[in-house]
Amino acid sequence: MFQAAIFDMDGLLIDSEPFWRTAEKEVFGSLGIEVTEELSIKTSRMTTREVTAHWFSHKPWAQKSLEDVEQTVIQKVGELIGNNGVMMPGSIALLHYFKQSGYKIGLATNSPQCLIPIVLRKLQIEHCFDITVSSDFVDKGKPSPDIYIKAASELSTPPSRCIVFEDSARGIQAALAAGMSVVAVPEKGNFHDSRFNIADIKIRQLSDFCDQHIALLIKKQNNLVKL
Repeated sequence: MFQAAIFDMDGLLIDSEPFWRTAEKEVFGSLGIEVTEELSIKTSRMTTREVTAHWFSHKPWAQKSLEDVEQTVIQKVGELIGNNGVMMPGSIALLHYFKQSGYKIGLATNSPQCLIPIVLRKLQIEHCFDITVSSDFVDKGKPSPDIYIKAASELSTPPSRCIVFEDSARGIQAALAAGMSVVAVPEKGNFHDSRFNIADIKIRQLSDFCDQHIALLIKKQNNLVKL
């Protein structure tokens, strides 16, 4: 029944969330903005453009354009990923599982397009993906469904035949709104957060996913069980 698997990137395939926090603290801090850990977490699932606009509205600066600041953050994150990026547990095994099972594989991320090849090269998983989609090429990033609708289109696969893996509540909302089945993989401290209960299935890490989960998703689609 399912024909494609689509993966989020940051926090799901690569442990990059700390890099974004570091880059934002450094770049926005140079503009006189104190980015606390708490505030950084609140903006962590926004696109880079949204984050830049958020901080500008919080405390406008005159030294640089919003675009220049955004690009400085992205460049810093790219450097950190290239030097220190680490794959999340189970990523490569699950990608190979779907590849060997004949699935099309896509990546859909709120991150800028320029960071995708940096991540895939660092993790040595470029060969695993049939398509990659960035929020750079849709009107709205997650939680809008735009990015997942575009990914399904590029995979030539109906949304109902796609399984999405997400570690954020915004991403889960986006995939569900696109009409896809969703597997939530919350970061360790958020596993029991009720925001993730809207997903079809919730697992602790990618390596936990198996044939039984696919069977459960199929049953749910057929309205035979309620997960």
